[in-house]
Amino acid sequence: MNAESQILEKWIGTLAAFQPENAAAVCQPKPDPFRNPVAHAIRQSLTQLWEELRGNMNSEAIDSALDTILRIRAVQDLSQNQAVSFVIQLRSILREAPATFDLALLERRIDRLALAAFDKYMQCREHLLAVRLRETERLTHPHRARKAGA
Repeated sequence: MNAESQILEKWIGTLAAFQPENAAAVCQPKPDPFRNPVAHAIRQSLTQLWEELRGNMNSEAIDSALDTILRIRAVQDLSQNQAVSFVIQLRSILREAPATFDLALLERRIDRLALAAFDKYMQCREHLLAVRLRETERLTHPHRARKAGA
């Protein structure tokens, strides 16, 4: 396994630390997308983020990968810090790794990624709250929901 693959595997491990029920599955090299779609989605998304950090920083690819991870984390019982800390933890992993890349450039990109992750997490939480409010309204006032056409 080369240095970049080792970095990615360590990064995946840090995210799995906050998912005790799926930690072993997330850390598997190729989780089954049908038996464990969450682990598969997390692994694919982190791989995409790692490629973008080292490459062109395509905003659409980054947004899509962050969206996948943070939608999963938004429904878990995590604080904002816990939900997005996986991005910042990449810094310490990179500092321990053999220097085969421009660390200063990657750290600037990690900062941008962390800000984007926080924004995305808050969007996911706001959406989840809106869904919960609509469902509560529907359950407590069913006659209003029927009038509104829902």
